[in-house]
Amino acid sequence: MKNNVGRGSQVWRNDRRHLLHPFAEFPQFNTTGSRIFTKADGIVVESDDGRKFIDGIGGLWCVNIGYGRQEMAEAIAEQASALPYYNTFTDMTSPPAANLAAKLAELAPGDINHVFFTCSGSAANDTAVRLAQYYFNRQGRPSKNKIVARENAYHGSTYLAASLTGIRPNHDGFHTLLEGPDPLIHHTTEPNMYRRPDGMNEEGYCDLLIRDLEKTISEVGADAIACFIAEPIIGAGGVKVAPKGYHGRAKEVCTQNDILYVSDEVVTSFGRLGHFFASEAVFNVLPDIITTAKGISSGYIPLGATLFSDEIFEVLSSPEIGGKPFSHGFTYSGHPVACAAGLKNIEIIESERLCEHVRSAGPYFEKRLGELRDLPIVGDTRGSHFMLAIEMVSNKKTKTCFESSVAVGKRIADHAYQQGVIARNVGDYIILSPPLTMSTAEIDEIVDVLKNAIEMTMDDFTREGIWQA
Repeated sequence: MKNNVGRGSQVWRNDRRHLLHPFAEFPQFNTTGSRIFTKADGIVVESDDGRKFIDGIGGLWCVNIGYGRQEMAEAIAEQASALPYYNTFTDMTSPPAANLAAKLAELAPGDINHVFFTCSGSAANDTAVRLAQYYFNRQGRPSKNKIVARENAYHGSTYLAASLTGIRPNHDGFHTLLEGPDPLIHHTTEPNMYRRPDGMNEEGYCDLLIRDLEKTISEVGADAIACFIAEPIIGAGGVKVAPKGYHGRAKEVCTQNDILYVSDEVVTSFGRLGHFFASEAVFNVLPDIITTAKGISSGYIPLGATLFSDEIFEVLSSPEIGGKPFSHGFTYSGHPVACAAGLKNIEIIESERLCEHVRSAGPYFEKRLGELRDLPIVGDTRGSHFMLAIEMVSNKKTKTCFESSVAVGKRIADHAYQQGVIARNVGDYIILSPPLTMSTAEIDEIVDVLKNAIEMTMDDFTREGIWQA
């Protein structure tokens, strides 16, 4: 093994000594350090010791077109050679920034024709909130500035986005904008079809959730709320699909209360559900603002965007006494290399008809994963197309969760890893978000490995006296 890779290598030591990893689990990391990946092609990533793995999580919900796309590398290199950087402040631009903005406006639903570029989904969501507040401020309603999000939603890790996030463990040890006598952010009930009240049908559950949203708005005060933000499908919070009609009805409630509707499509856009944007095409809701990242560049270059309606643009761009500027932006907003990657990414998705492929292969993926419900500790499989999850329970009748110390998700993910499949464990969940190029044969391989990994975990539990079938 070469000295620059592998456990105990200089790379491994440098990483362990100096790199703080997102969501690091220190007891394990301090003992084992990192797994090192050095190459990738298609849906396969290769570790430093030459082992190859099917990447069941697409990097992190993002490598939609797959790895090793030479045309992407060439587009990035060509733009870096011609114009590696210029800012988009005030009245500056570059061809890739202008052309990508136009292409996104073409792909987005309704009158969403305006784009602000960021480098991440977190920054796109921060921007959405700032836009919403600015929109009402420009109308002389500065008190209309609060935000309603949902429990167990994930919207990012910057200070504002982390507060929007409704996954409570993510707040442990940090201050948030949820604190104090007059918090900026409020959370309403999450949709969780698997754990809806016993005996309640889908329509009744939707009614319940909408009543909870209306109650939250009433308690906070509609005159104090700028926007409501929701993922079309809750992602990191457990891949939870809302009951049919939920998003459309939530938008109606927002419209009735003069509240902007923000659709967080950081995960669900660019083909993951079979469409460039899922809000209207899949969930029949036309948002005021859409945020996106991840699949916009398939992870080849950091890029995010906040898309918004003509109405919002008309308000924020109207003449104002004193000529005050729109004082929001980032050094790398509209980075030409990132935007060139975004344009090439869209070209690949369109030319290879990846959205159509996902619409065709996605139901098969859902069906195959659904077969795992026959296993004694699998309580639910859910999601849509290439955004799926498995939820484990210790008792299927009562839907009782395993104790966190059991680390059921991690055990399953580790067993899958040893068999050549990377799956993401989040608590009791296994999450899958592979590249959109995956074939049905490769779907079969992932599901078969996960079935075996779950059965191996059950055997572990039986030996350890943790659980008995």
